[in-house]
Amino acid sequence: MTKQFLLEVGLEEIPAHLVTPTMKQLETNVIKFLQEQRLTFDSFEPFSTPRRLAFRINGLAEKQQDIEEKAKGPAKKIAQNAEGEWTKAALGFARGQGVLPDALFIEELKGVEYVFANKYEVGRPVFEILQELPKIIASLNFPISMHWADYDYKFIRPVHWLVALLDKEIVPMTLFDVASSNRSRGHRFLGKETVIKDAADYEKDLLAQSVMVSAVERKAKIKEQINAIATKENWLVPLDDGLLEEVNNIVEYPTSFVGNFDEKYLEVPAEVLITSMKEHQRYFEVLSADGKLLNHFVSVRNGNEDYIENVARGNEKVLRARLEDAEFFYNEDLKVSIEASVKRLKSVAFHVKIGSMYEKMQRVQAMAQYLGGFVGLSSKELVDLNRASEIYKFDLVTNMVNEFPELQGVIGEEYALVKGENAAVAQAIREHYLPNSSDSDLPESNIGAVLAIADKLDTLFTFFTVGLGPKGSNDPYALRRQAYGVIRIIENKEWNFPIAELQRQMNQLVNQEADKFGITITDEEHAISTFMKGRIKQWLAAKKIRYDIIDAVVESKQEDLSQMFEVAEILKKQMAEEDFKASIESLTRVLNLSAKKEITQEIIIKPELFENEAEKALYQAVETIEKNVSQLSLNEVFMELKQLTPLIQAYFEDTMVMVDDDELRQNRLSQLKKLANLVISFANLEYLIVK
Repeated sequence: MTKQFLLEVGLEEIPAHLVTPTMKQLETNVIKFLQEQRLTFDSFEPFSTPRRLAFRINGLAEKQQDIEEKAKGPAKKIAQNAEGEWTKAALGFARGQGVLPDALFIEELKGVEYVFANKYEVGRPVFEILQELPKIIASLNFPISMHWADYDYKFIRPVHWLVALLDKEIVPMTLFDVASSNRSRGHRFLGKETVIKDAADYEKDLLAQSVMVSAVERKAKIKEQINAIATKENWLVPLDDGLLEEVNNIVEYPTSFVGNFDEKYLEVPAEVLITSMKEHQRYFEVLSADGKLLNHFVSVRNGNEDYIENVARGNEKVLRARLEDAEFFYNEDLKVSIEASVKRLKSVAFHVKIGSMYEKMQRVQAMAQYLGGFVGLSSKELVDLNRASEIYKFDLVTNMVNEFPELQGVIGEEYALVKGENAAVAQAIREHYLPNSSDSDLPESNIGAVLAIADKLDTLFTFFTVGLGPKGSNDPYALRRQAYGVIRIIENKEWNFPIAELQRQMNQLVNQEADKFGITITDEEHAISTFMKGRIKQWLAAKKIRYDIIDAVVESKQEDLSQMFEVAEILKKQMAEEDFKASIESLTRVLNLSAKKEITQEIIIKPELFENEAEKALYQAVETIEKNVSQLSLNEVFMELKQLTPLIQAYFEDTMVMVDDDELRQNRLSQLKKLANLVISFANLEYLIVK
């Protein structure tokens, strides 16, 4: 007969952003514990609120599974002496297995005789094993833990009660000096202490005390309430997933309500109002049916509907103070010109070892113009790009960004439009921050994309120059994210981007006027190239590209980021073809043998030294590919290389490369080296696994 086990840890309020990850960690650790203890169960039900972490295990076995296994010990020649008596090695093996020496026996395994013991262990009762759970709970990890009272131990928050029930029976255990019982606590204001008589009644008993213990049901209730309000008022209320998760983890009994604010605040940019409501007050913004921001908000109370009007008025009062500040900052900012703000950036440090934010903008302006021309922006786009790069950080010195740092770029776009900049320039100011995470939005405009790339590359170049590149897992300046952002933009725009050559050109631009730009950029060890390759590996892995294909692409002589992406996709598709294995083996043989050609030796091929038709045929085919390669797509290049397979096979069948005659040997190595260079410019096929 199976059991139900309930465990609830009651605490002081847990920070909202830690409730869900803590519960997931607890679930993972408890399930692992049960598996290690050979305890079977049907399902694991997690429960969480700001004041409790709980779970119920359904269909839990009454005891561990019994163990019956044959354990292998030392070889017979070690386990028995000449008289056939057990040695110390055999006796130690018996003790380790928990059996008497008389229970040992000899069996042959692969021609060698060994000592064996039949080990049988009766499973312990579940009631006994569950008492070990406190050590699993105490081992949870948190970003920040705390001590309380005079105790030495620490946890995410002080523990005040502990419920542990196996069906209806209390399981004795102690967590941080708190003994288990069947007594839980209800809502802080609406409930009281309650007795959980049966593990199956947990949700019902707590709901009677105004606590919805299921995070899933609580979130569904919040969504249902907000959607009902929106339907009744003919509003749109966007349910941001992050905000919904946070709100769900600050309430135990949710009740949604509507608040209002003065229409005059709608003169302030909508992003400011939304940020103020969402980030600072945890309110949901309200939109009209056509998507315009309205002077209302929806919030969620941790309680019932009693005196809800008073609650709404209190929230309105708090929001009013914030919106007053926002309105004041907005009006003050409008009095300052963009040019005046840009000048102020001369006194804003980008980094103490690198220089000011103004100098960074100057460098980015030069880099952006070069990149814009390289990727083929139109003359109009280049003009707009120049203007955007001249001012794109001006909002950093505004009152609004000082109050709402998360609106960098967004406020820049708003203010640029108000102050007369054209839409393309304003959009680029906002987009240069994108992407700001591994999966966030990318710049839509070409101008914004180029500005974002230039800004991110300048950060990489300058931080590496002053020795502030990432060390191990430590990346305090988020340089990996910056590089990954560049890769994502390039892939999205499908621009050719030979990173090493572009780096050389941009560094030269900056270093020609080092006094103006505040720094001389160096990269003597090609650290940027190596660093970018690491991010390319990360990006391709996220695309489910095989690791050997990734290595083949990254370790090639290919420097163009876009072409690396394309080669990876080509190889991924080609691996399913029947002739792929034979082609790769032939081309890899060429790469291996050509490596015997000294790198410093010039590649000179003398057709007059050819001794068979296979040499001539391969030579002519390679010459044709080399002549046309600049006009071929990457896929066409690979298909041409594949078609060399029979010629390569015939070549090696008829030709001995490493002959004694030095001139003949060098001629053949040169022929292979020429082909190898074509191959390696596509991908380093030696890394591919085709067994």
